[in-house]
Amino acid sequence: MATAEGLHVQKPVALLYNVSHKAAQAVSRVLQEWVTLDSYSKLALLVKQHASSVEQALSGVSLGLAGIVSLADIATSSQRTVLTGTATLLDSLVLCPGIHRQQYVADLSKSEYPAAANMVTGYVFRIENPATVYYLQRVGKTGSLTTVAVTNVHGHSPRSPGIFFSTANATYVAMVAYSGAVFLAITAVGLFIVLEDWWAVSSTAVLMFARLLNVLLIRRRSKFEWSGAREEDEPGDLLVLLSQDRWIKVVGKVGDIKAVTSGQWVRDMSAAESWIAAFATVMVYVNVVLVSNATQVGKIGLVFLLTVSAGLLAVANQSTEKLQMHGHVLSVTAQPKRYKRRLDLATELIEEYGGKTEWAVGMGLVRHEDILAPGSRGHSSPIQPVIM
Repeated sequence: MATAEGLHVQKPVALLYNVSHKAAQAVSRVLQEWVTLDSYSKLALLVKQHASSVEQALSGVSLGLAGIVSLADIATSSQRTVLTGTATLLDSLVLCPGIHRQQYVADLSKSEYPAAANMVTGYVFRIENPATVYYLQRVGKTGSLTTVAVTNVHGHSPRSPGIFFSTANATYVAMVAYSGAVFLAITAVGLFIVLEDWWAVSSTAVLMFARLLNVLLIRRRSKFEWSGAREEDEPGDLLVLLSQDRWIKVVGKVGDIKAVTSGQWVRDMSAAESWIAAFATVMVYVNVVLVSNATQVGKIGLVFLLTVSAGLLAVANQSTEKLQMHGHVLSVTAQPKRYKRRLDLATELIEEYGGKTEWAVGMGLVRHEDILAPGSRGHSSPIQPVIM
């Protein structure tokens, strides 16, 4: 038999349940009425009426070359490819100018192969990975030493990147901006279908297909193949001398550093791959012809789509502060430290790494004859720089 206290507790609970149940039923009825063919027809009719008004207002404006916007030589999509280390299938929905330039991602490093020295072992070599060079160029500052750390996020063996998207180096702002670009493309296609502007739909589909071909090629070309023999998990800190007096200290384990500095990032294209890339490029140019047949609203929509998507992708790139490469992530761990002279940098690092000077001599930071012998310290002149 229920007590008075039990009835007192059950009454508000039952009341809350009844109210929520009735509210859910009301929302369900509204949604059912909205998602009917009649409601869709009304919405489509409303959109077409507004589109017709825009067509009349722009009847005297010529937008026949609107599709040429897709040929703009913008490196936004290529920069995204470098920062993520590859391309994903979701990239095919991000439409922005410069799609036909994606296979030239290695050119972003401006063909620079900076000298680097292992301050632990003394070996001097060059960094051959253009993606890593581009990232170091991006974070480096003239006259300053920037510290970059390399971490392994997938264990000892590099793993293939995600098929649909990559989040190892993503930030919240980058994810929102990137998702906005994807959503914008889907919305544009839906709007063109509602307006029955099949030329605009065809143009968008051609760009997406060309983008997809480039994505597949980048994924094939960026597969991890070789970075030398696997080293022991020992520290192998590097000093990298970039152009314009930008100095980078790369810290991490030897094997991890080799994975992002040696070997190829994107291999050269085979004959079949070069044909596919050429076909994708031609399709981007064909898009210009297709757009010329679209309605005024369709042309404006495509220009808006390409321009805003490029802006959103640029925001995503700018807010991405790390580089993902072959299962590793590069990130800045300390703010750039400024030096008055390169000699001050060399002297400080020599002291930090136990007085080893082989790497400094090999990079030309100090002269061999000015290095003090153990028994002559204090009787010779201090270390002199090769270049002031």
